[in-house]
Amino acid sequence: MDLFQVVRDRRSIRKYQERPVEWEKIEQVLDAARLAPSWKNMQCWRFLVLTEGKGRQALLDAFPDDNPGKRAIASAPVIIVVCADPAESGIENGIEYYVADTAIAFEHLCLAAHALGLGSCWMGWYDEPKIREGLGIPERLRVVGVTPLGYPDQEPKPRPRKELSEIAFVNQWGNATC
Repeated sequence: MDLFQVVRDRRSIRKYQERPVEWEKIEQVLDAARLAPSWKNMQCWRFLVLTEGKGRQALLDAFPDDNPGKRAIASAPVIIVVCADPAESGIENGIEYYVADTAIAFEHLCLAAHALGLGSCWMGWYDEPKIREGLGIPERLRVVGVTPLGYPDQEPKPRPRKELSEIAFVNQWGNATC
């Protein structure tokens, strides 16, 4: 699949088939995330892959009942918890770059999943201390996001996007590109 098609067609998936995900595909999405750029190439991200066991229930317990993604977490064959070690990144102009570093890796993971015919959905509404405690994640790490991973059982329509002329300018703020 062409990169621009992957970017254009990727959607947040919240319904999954019961079909298991091949380990080779899980490794491919993790490898795509591993290849992301980062602050001074420090690669602060860490990934916890859940396919079975008590960890899945501990994760579910950390999601509020009114979170629409909770059902996706419950039904997806794979869940990936995306973490970061802030000590392996930097701060510049008051910006903590572990978030940006990990977000880039997370998006690489989501795009690779789509290219492989899998669905994902970045989720960030959860109780982080409960996740760390329930999954044995060290205190020094931050949970940046969680994604279910599996074969989609839905085809969401594209969401509206702002026009390029509303968000991109040339040479001076306000000079639209289009």
